[in-house]
Amino acid sequence: MNIQPIARKLASADGAEIAEAALVLPLVFMLLLGIIWFGRAFNIYSTIQQAAQQGAIAAARATCVTCTPGNNFPTNGEVQTAVDAVLQSSNLQASQIKASASPGLIPCPSPPAPIGGCTKTADNIWVCRTVQLNTTQPIQCGSVVSFQYPFQFYLPFTSLNLQQVLLSAQAQSRMEN
Repeated sequence: MNIQPIARKLASADGAEIAEAALVLPLVFMLLLGIIWFGRAFNIYSTIQQAAQQGAIAAARATCVTCTPGNNFPTNGEVQTAVDAVLQSSNLQASQIKASASPGLIPCPSPPAPIGGCTKTADNIWVCRTVQLNTTQPIQCGSVVSFQYPFQFYLPFTSLNLQQVLLSAQAQSRMEN
Protein backbone atom coordinates (compact mmCIF):
# COMPACT_ATOMS: atom_id res chain seq x y z
CA MET A 1 0.00 0.00 0.00
CA ASN A 2 1.40 3.32 -1.08
CA ILE A 3 0.75 6.20 1.33
CA GLN A 4 2.45 8.86 -0.83
CA PRO A 5 -0.62 9.82 -3.01
CA ILE A 6 -2.86 10.22 0.05
CA ALA A 7 -0.28 12.40 1.78
CA ARG A 8 0.04 14.59 -1.34
CA LYS A 9 -3.74 15.07 -1.54
CA LEU A 10 -3.91 16.07 2.11
CA ALA A 11 -0.98 18.45 1.75
CA SER A 12 -2.54 20.21 -1.24
CA ALA A 13 -5.75 21.08 0.64
CA ASP A 14 -3.98 24.09 2.20
CA GLY A 15 -6.36 24.21 5.17
CA ALA A 16 -9.47 25.07 3.11
CA GLU A 17 -11.54 22.63 5.12
CA ILE A 18 -10.44 24.21 8.37
CA ALA A 19 -11.38 27.68 7.10
CA GLU A 20 -14.78 26.42 5.92
CA ALA A 21 -15.41 24.77 9.27
CA ALA A 22 -14.37 27.96 11.08
CA LEU A 23 -17.01 29.87 9.10
CA VAL A 24 -19.82 27.33 9.25
CA LEU A 25 -19.60 25.95 12.80
CA PRO A 26 -20.41 29.24 14.58
CA LEU A 27 -23.46 29.67 12.34
CA VAL A 28 -24.62 26.14 13.06
CA PHE A 29 -24.01 26.69 16.77
CA MET A 30 -26.09 29.93 16.72
CA LEU A 31 -28.87 28.11 14.84
CA LEU A 32 -28.93 25.36 17.50
CA LEU A 33 -28.95 27.93 20.32
CA GLY A 34 -31.83 29.73 18.61
CA ILE A 35 -33.80 26.52 18.31
CA ILE A 36 -33.23 25.77 21.99
CA TRP A 37 -34.22 29.26 23.22
CA PHE A 38 -37.26 29.59 20.97
CA GLY A 39 -38.29 26.10 22.06
CA ARG A 40 -38.01 27.19 25.70
CA ALA A 41 -40.07 30.32 24.95
CA PHE A 42 -42.75 28.16 23.33
CA ASN A 43 -42.71 25.80 26.32
CA ILE A 44 -43.18 28.71 28.73
CA TYR A 45 -45.95 30.16 26.56
CA SER A 46 -47.88 26.89 26.47
CA THR A 47 -47.39 26.47 30.23
CA ILE A 48 -48.74 29.92 31.08
CA GLN A 49 -51.68 29.38 28.70
CA GLN A 50 -52.48 26.13 30.51
CA ALA A 51 -52.12 27.89 33.87
CA ALA A 52 -54.54 30.63 32.77
CA GLN A 53 -57.00 27.99 31.55
CA GLN A 54 -56.88 26.11 34.86
CA GLY A 55 -57.35 29.40 36.71
CA ALA A 56 -60.37 30.29 34.55
CA ILE A 57 -61.91 26.87 35.11
CA ALA A 58 -61.38 27.21 38.86
CA ALA A 59 -62.93 30.70 38.87
CA ALA A 60 -65.99 29.66 36.88
CA ARG A 61 -66.91 26.50 38.78
CA ALA A 62 -68.87 26.62 42.01
CA THR A 63 -67.22 24.93 44.97
CA CYS A 64 -70.54 23.50 46.14
CA VAL A 65 -73.00 22.42 43.48
CA THR A 66 -75.76 21.37 45.87
CA CYS A 67 -75.58 24.53 48.00
CA THR A 68 -78.07 27.33 47.68
CA PRO A 69 -77.14 29.90 45.04
CA GLY A 70 -74.89 32.59 46.36
CA ASN A 71 -71.27 33.21 46.91
CA ASN A 72 -70.00 29.62 46.70
CA PHE A 73 -67.36 30.32 44.06
CA PRO A 74 -63.62 30.02 44.72
CA THR A 75 -61.79 33.03 46.09
CA ASN A 76 -59.03 34.78 44.18
CA GLY A 77 -56.54 32.98 46.40
CA GLU A 78 -57.89 29.62 45.27
CA VAL A 79 -57.71 30.72 41.62
CA GLN A 80 -54.13 31.86 42.19
CA THR A 81 -53.32 28.49 43.75
CA ALA A 82 -54.63 26.72 40.61
CA VAL A 83 -52.45 28.94 38.41
CA ASP A 84 -49.40 28.52 40.67
CA ALA A 85 -49.70 24.72 40.59
CA VAL A 86 -49.39 24.64 36.80
CA LEU A 87 -46.54 27.16 36.79
CA GLN A 88 -44.62 25.16 39.39
CA SER A 89 -44.92 22.00 37.27
CA SER A 90 -42.57 23.66 34.75
CA ASN A 91 -40.37 25.35 37.36
CA LEU A 92 -41.79 28.82 36.64
CA GLN A 93 -42.01 31.32 39.47
CA ALA A 94 -45.39 32.97 40.04
CA SER A 95 -43.55 35.87 41.65
CA GLN A 96 -42.17 36.83 38.22
CA ILE A 97 -45.63 37.59 36.80
CA LYS A 98 -45.67 41.22 35.68
CA ALA A 99 -48.41 43.72 36.47
CA SER A 100 -50.59 44.58 33.49
CA ALA A 101 -53.55 46.80 32.76
CA SER A 102 -57.07 45.61 33.53
CA PRO A 103 -58.50 43.47 30.71
CA GLY A 104 -61.54 45.77 30.49
CA LEU A 105 -64.19 43.16 29.81
CA ILE A 106 -67.96 43.71 29.58
CA PRO A 107 -69.99 42.53 32.60
CA CYS A 108 -72.92 40.21 31.97
CA PRO A 109 -76.33 41.91 31.71
CA SER A 110 -77.89 39.76 34.44
CA PRO A 111 -75.01 38.24 36.34
CA PRO A 112 -75.43 35.07 38.32
CA ALA A 113 -73.55 34.90 41.60
CA PRO A 114 -70.86 36.06 42.24
CA ILE A 115 -71.04 39.71 41.29
CA GLY A 116 -68.99 40.43 38.17
CA GLY A 117 -65.88 42.49 37.92
CA CYS A 118 -62.12 42.23 37.59
CA THR A 119 -59.79 41.98 40.55
CA LYS A 120 -56.06 41.38 40.77
CA THR A 121 -54.51 38.72 43.01
CA ALA A 122 -51.34 39.20 45.03
CA ASP A 123 -49.31 37.71 42.13
CA ASN A 124 -50.68 40.20 39.53
CA ILE A 125 -53.15 37.73 38.04
CA TRP A 126 -56.37 39.32 36.78
CA VAL A 127 -59.50 37.34 37.67
CA CYS A 128 -62.65 38.61 35.95
CA ARG A 129 -65.92 37.00 36.98
CA THR A 130 -69.34 37.01 35.31
CA VAL A 131 -68.17 38.80 32.19
CA GLN A 132 -69.48 38.39 28.65
CA LEU A 133 -67.55 35.78 26.71
CA ASN A 134 -69.29 36.49 23.40
CA THR A 135 -71.43 39.15 21.77
CA THR A 136 -73.80 36.85 19.88
CA GLN A 137 -77.09 35.50 21.17
CA PRO A 138 -77.40 33.80 23.57
CA ILE A 139 -74.89 35.74 25.61
CA GLN A 140 -72.65 33.48 27.65
CA CYS A 141 -71.21 34.54 30.97
CA GLY A 142 -68.03 33.23 32.46
CA SER A 143 -64.69 33.93 34.02
CA VAL A 144 -61.50 35.21 32.42
CA VAL A 145 -58.01 34.89 33.88
CA SER A 146 -55.10 36.83 32.38
CA PHE A 147 -51.50 37.70 33.22
CA GLN A 148 -48.09 38.36 31.64
CA TYR A 149 -44.90 36.39 32.19
CA PRO A 150 -41.40 37.61 31.22
CA PHE A 151 -38.96 35.62 29.11
CA GLN A 152 -35.37 36.62 28.41
CA PHE A 153 -33.46 35.38 25.37
CA TYR A 154 -29.77 34.48 25.62
CA LEU A 155 -28.46 34.54 22.06
CA PRO A 156 -24.95 36.01 22.06
CA PHE A 157 -23.84 38.09 19.07
CA THR A 158 -27.44 38.82 17.99
CA SER A 159 -29.86 41.66 18.54
CA LEU A 160 -32.03 39.32 20.63
CA ASN A 161 -29.37 38.83 23.30
CA LEU A 162 -30.73 39.65 26.75
CA GLN A 163 -33.99 40.98 25.27
CA GLN A 164 -36.96 40.53 27.58
CA VAL A 165 -40.29 39.63 26.03
CA LEU A 166 -43.60 39.64 27.93
CA LEU A 167 -45.63 36.56 27.09
CA SER A 168 -49.36 37.15 27.61
CA ALA A 169 -51.78 34.47 28.73
CA GLN A 170 -55.55 34.81 28.78
CA ALA A 171 -58.14 32.09 29.11
CA GLN A 172 -61.88 32.00 29.60
CA SER A 173 -64.30 29.46 30.93
CA ARG A 174 -68.09 29.46 30.75
CA MET A 175 -70.00 29.45 34.02
CA GLU A 176 -72.20 26.45 34.57
CA ASN A 177 -75.74 27.18 35.73
